Amino acid sequence: MNNGSQTANPNFFEELTAENSTILLIDHQVNLLLGVQTMDHLNLLHNIVMLAQTGKKLNIPTLITTSGAEGPNGILFPEIKKIFPDHEVIDRTIINAWNDKNFVKAVEATGRKNLIIASISTDVCLAFPAISAVRDGYNVHAVLDASGTWNSLKEQAAISRMAQAGVIMNTWATVAAEIGRDWALPTAVELGELLGGGISFWGIANEQFNARNALRA
Repeated sequence: MNNGSQTANPNFFEELTAENSTILLIDHQVNLLLGVQTMDHLNLLHNIVMLAQTGKKLNIPTLITTSGAEGPNGILFPEIKKIFPDHEVIDRTIINAWNDKNFVKAVEATGRKNLIIASISTDVCLAFPAISAVRDGYNVHAVLDASGTWNSLKEQAAISRMAQAGVIMNTWATVAAEIGRDWALPTAVELGELLGGGISFWGIANEQFNARNALRA
């Protein structure tokens, strides 16, 4: 019997894995960070680095794009460049990264349909490509704590707009845990390092666990 409720999007139930996902880091540029008011700058930078490390340590294809890196937006965060020193950074002039054919071609080349996206700013450089990718059949996760914008109203409007379009809201540690999946996998050490390096209480717990294991050895 139809009770008037909408059928849930089946993409919401597909688990993220290292084999079906791609991380997109969009416009994490030094001058854009200056205008962010929705999160402390050091905390935001920390979360962005942890998301990038998630891609590196868990072997998830990670694509990086900037918008006018030689212009007022500034260069890519050096912290990201340090993690991916050999990555090609796709620089563009088009505001919506999804309208840049070189960027979309790079996404298509991964063969993955789950896109994990973070950006500065949340309301433009994250929301625009996230919504466009959903339109084109991708399952999109917006990593909110690795994104930021100029004020809370812009952030709230962007979250509402993305959710209405079918974008899934997420955070970097949740992404890492979902992709990490199982403490019995070979990537468990990397997952422990990620969560330990990014979440203070987990870091303490992980150190204590490792210390106890060392004493038993």
